[in-house]
Amino acid sequence: MTYNITLIPGDGIGPEVTTATRRVIDATGVSINWEICEAGAEVFKKGQVTGVPQATIDSIMRNKVALKGPLETPIGFGEKSANVTLRKLFEAYGNIRPVREIPGVRTPYQGRNIDFVIVRENLEDLYAGIEHMQTPGVAQCLKIISRKGCEKIIRLAFELARAEGRKTVHCATKANIMKLSEGMMKRTFEEIAPEYADIKAEHIIVDNAAHQLVKKPEQFDVIVTTNMNGDILSDLGSALIGGLGFAPGANIGDDYAIFEAVHGSAPKYAGKNNINPTAVLMSGVMMLRHLREFEAADAIEQSLYVTLDIDGVQTRDIKGDVGAASTSAFADMLVKNLGKKHPSCVSRTYRAINLPQVSKAPDLVKVITRQVNGLDVFLESSADVVQMGATLEAALEGTPVILKMISSRGVKLYPGANPAVDVVDMLTARLIVRESSYDLSDADIALIMTKMSPCFRWNHVEKLNVFDGKLGYTKAHGEE
Repeated sequence: MTYNITLIPGDGIGPEVTTATRRVIDATGVSINWEICEAGAEVFKKGQVTGVPQATIDSIMRNKVALKGPLETPIGFGEKSANVTLRKLFEAYGNIRPVREIPGVRTPYQGRNIDFVIVRENLEDLYAGIEHMQTPGVAQCLKIISRKGCEKIIRLAFELARAEGRKTVHCATKANIMKLSEGMMKRTFEEIAPEYADIKAEHIIVDNAAHQLVKKPEQFDVIVTTNMNGDILSDLGSALIGGLGFAPGANIGDDYAIFEAVHGSAPKYAGKNNINPTAVLMSGVMMLRHLREFEAADAIEQSLYVTLDIDGVQTRDIKGDVGAASTSAFADMLVKNLGKKHPSCVSRTYRAINLPQVSKAPDLVKVITRQVNGLDVFLESSADVVQMGATLEAALEGTPVILKMISSRGVKLYPGANPAVDVVDMLTARLIVRESSYDLSDADIALIMTKMSPCFRWNHVEKLNVFDGKLGYTKAHGEE
């Protein structure tokens, strides 16, 4: 059959590495109709703030599968990342990044048989990109973690382990500090793991995971983690096997899949025909396996091993400037070596991943009882905190709440001020209901804010929820 695939060449070195990849894939005999589309820098320059034009969106909608080169992303200002936009538009919730030792590529870990996969949640966490300036000098980024997002990525990790014959899944979180957000990932993992009794399940604190990846990377098989953790760990993983030039990736959703290298667009090397195309090439291999073209995928993988190790044909990032192959010459050798096998590198047996089926209901978690037992009001103020507390206590007279405390960046300041805290001008007033069983209504909240507004400038309000008798919020350091 002929596959219709959206091809986004990308920015910088993107056109060179995607052209090389396309040549090798076409040489396997798999019939692909490549639809060339644009995204990234040139689109931003045309005033499209997402970096992704409608024609590209329509192409992926039709084809369901895309292969893309790296895209430039504005840093620290303006538009969002076109890469992130594509993942969000197509609900590509799972980012799969394999890390496998490659013969012929010298590293300090050579011979350790590194072969693991990082399965990274791709849409939530800090990468939801929900940021606000709370004051002129205090920025906030919301860390969004949902039970649904956790369940989808955890099930995907277990299903990938089964499809690739892997034995262990580690869940890496920072649940020891972020007990609600990262803790949700840990709790969901522990609830789902018993359904995969054939696979060993272990939780690991993410900083220990980083430590262990450097110390003994061969112990890992599959690591599932939240978005930012996964971004960091996967770059660490690529360094173990030779760098970002060897780091492929797949963005997997229920209906769409986008394959891309982990590395960036490296504009200073653009047009020099000396870049290593392996990361995009192996992303193409992942795409072929997604299409169930396992034979072609294995042929490219074996050709790569033969080219790098047996023939010693390597690009400048591996070999240096002397004797290095150009991007196009490297692709020529890959095509030439299709059908050859490396004598000591056996391709892993792959099966199609059984994509998890998770309820589409927005309210995946049901509760029997709920209560709003208070508010956190985020205030902009440089006033003396003791004076501020007295003012708020007076303002709250006649309302259903009292001032429990004032905190700065999660540390209690009032009552019982801590002189060691270097206070900023974004403070949090925690208000708690006077009667423990009282459920604050929105009308109550409107009254409270009306009374507080003349006293201080407020930025936002968080309800303090209690679900089925469990607090839905954390306490500040020093709070009783």
